[in-house]
Amino acid sequence: MRRTRGHGAREQEPGRTRLSPRRADRARLPLRRSLLGRLLAVSALVAACSVAATAWIAVQTTSGAIKQEQGQNLTADARIYDTLLEYAARNPTWDGVGATVRKLARESGRRVALTTQGRQPLADSATEPTAPALPPQASAVVDPLSVDTVLAARGADGEGTGADRIDPRAVGPFRLSAADGRALRRTADDKVACLNRAGIASDVVVGASGRPRVQIVGNDPERALGTRCDLAALDSPTRSERKALDALTELADACLKRQGREGVRLNNDLSWGDPAPVAVPGEPGAVVPRPVPAPRDAPAEQAAPSVEMPELTGENDRAIASCVGTARSEQLSSYVASPALLFIGDEGGTTLPGFDLSPANTARIAGAAALVLALTVGASVFAGARLVRPLHALTGAAQRMRDGEQPASVPVSGDDEVGRLAAAFNDMSAHRARLEEQRKAMVSDVAHELRTPLSNIRGWLEAAQDGLADPDPAFVSSLLEEAVLLQHIIDDLQDLAAADAGALRLHPEPVEVRELLGQVAAAHQARAENAGVTLGVTTPAPGPALSADPVRLRQAVGNLVSNAVRHTPEGGRVTLRAYVAGQDASGPYVSGPYASEEGHGTVVIEVTDTGSGIPADDLPHVFDRFWRAEKSRSRRTGGSGLGLAIVRKLVEAHGGTVEATSTEGEGSTFALRLPAPGSVRPPDGMTTAF
Repeated sequence: MRRTRGHGAREQEPGRTRLSPRRADRARLPLRRSLLGRLLAVSALVAACSVAATAWIAVQTTSGAIKQEQGQNLTADARIYDTLLEYAARNPTWDGVGATVRKLARESGRRVALTTQGRQPLADSATEPTAPALPPQASAVVDPLSVDTVLAARGADGEGTGADRIDPRAVGPFRLSAADGRALRRTADDKVACLNRAGIASDVVVGASGRPRVQIVGNDPERALGTRCDLAALDSPTRSERKALDALTELADACLKRQGREGVRLNNDLSWGDPAPVAVPGEPGAVVPRPVPAPRDAPAEQAAPSVEMPELTGENDRAIASCVGTARSEQLSSYVASPALLFIGDEGGTTLPGFDLSPANTARIAGAAALVLALTVGASVFAGARLVRPLHALTGAAQRMRDGEQPASVPVSGDDEVGRLAAAFNDMSAHRARLEEQRKAMVSDVAHELRTPLSNIRGWLEAAQDGLADPDPAFVSSLLEEAVLLQHIIDDLQDLAAADAGALRLHPEPVEVRELLGQVAAAHQARAENAGVTLGVTTPAPGPALSADPVRLRQAVGNLVSNAVRHTPEGGRVTLRAYVAGQDASGPYVSGPYASEEGHGTVVIEVTDTGSGIPADDLPHVFDRFWRAEKSRSRRTGGSGLGLAIVRKLVEAHGGTVEATSTEGEGSTFALRLPAPGSVRPPDGMTTAF
């Protein structure tokens, strides 16, 4: 019993496994690995860094501004303090200080107030009845006998010792009388004139006590020692200064005796101990030797009791310095103003600004940062959801295509990157659907093409087996013809498979196109004559040359000639010609889109017939596999449907293109455009053998 195979419904192809629709849900990425999760993490990190950077910049800027303002205020406060300290050092009371306080307030733009240590007002720049109360903490204590070393500005003359905190402008009984001052000033002027004549620049500087001194200009004050200008006269104490120094010495000796120590003799500069050059501090060059107090162990006849000194030890020096400081304070207490409290603030009564990051401020900053983070996360969630939604749709559609379902398009939300991705996916899906349809159609066409010769061979063999046909030469010839046809179809399929896989091997060599066209025409001349068709070559000598595989090129041109002869009626004509683009068939160059900028054009091979032509709707499909204009697929009007598809693959393997133009009822023209010699480059995947 013979079994025939029908065209029933096809079973599901082996190797494909249908997946459950819930697989996509199970394969959903966790949030930490998803695009949305990463977007949220990046947005939160950026927001946190932005908040931190903004807070840091704000704190640094605010702190810098506050420090700058505090520095400016501190400078103004130091000037206010120094002015009032000078007033206290030169006046025994605070009477009349109000004018000075108001002047300082106007110059500084601050409120200045002075009170006693019992907070009784002495002077206040805020005289309005509604002036705010003074702060509980005073800015400073103005006491010329106990100077605040942070705010105090030392006097220009630098008087005073570094061991005490007495303002150098507090001179008390050491202040010279007007007469003494004028006399010493005349002497100082004479000394300056003497030094100037000696070529030494000098100036007269008057100290806080009114005593003038000569100051040498330059960094070498000892130059005055080699002149005749005796500066010692300026260092001799006046009667009032000697009296004040004796009184100070008595006070210091009394302090030392209370400690069980011997008294000392103070020099004019309030020093003691070994004899040293006596000079007013800051007046280099004015030196006078002083009497040397005799040590205790010297002979009695060489020592005067008035200049006896205690044993010089470090502990004695500290005790003497302490007693001298105490004695000075006691001596000057009646010449300076009593200590007063100084209050400096803004006009509104506030104190110096500061930056206090209190818990309330910290909470406000944290709240603002949390709000910024929340808004950032919310915006990121909204933007991320809009971004991820089409991606999820694309993923689902791709998974459905993988699972074997029909390709479906996804909505295109816009013209942005995601929208273009969706549009590209839709194009790919449609192209895949067309390829799938072509694959199915190709399988059906291959089966149909193979079935016809196989059915004929099987029919003839069954007829011979049943005794209905004799195996004579005609019988064998029919079987051979069907076998050759079957072999031709298989060879065409193999060529197409090799071209699709990029394994089509080419053996390029120099080819004379006119000679190749003549060979093809000669090979099809007999078939053309049998069909009553005139076949000719119109390419003039010498024709164009190119580098190509002559066997594959003859195969491509032969397929075109075979189709042209088949579709040209009796009495028609098929013409082959070749030329270089930019040059017509007769030789002269003409302009065209295929002309090369360097003069090397594209070689064009045309096969023109005067047949029935191809309808305009069918023209885009002539190079598809198994396509034929006759839907009945009769072999009397068409071949296997693979010839033109093979032509396109062979031309593309040479780096060229093929195109077809046709006018229905007048004929068709198929043109092969191949690169000129020197520019042949097979497409990616093709193999060229040399």
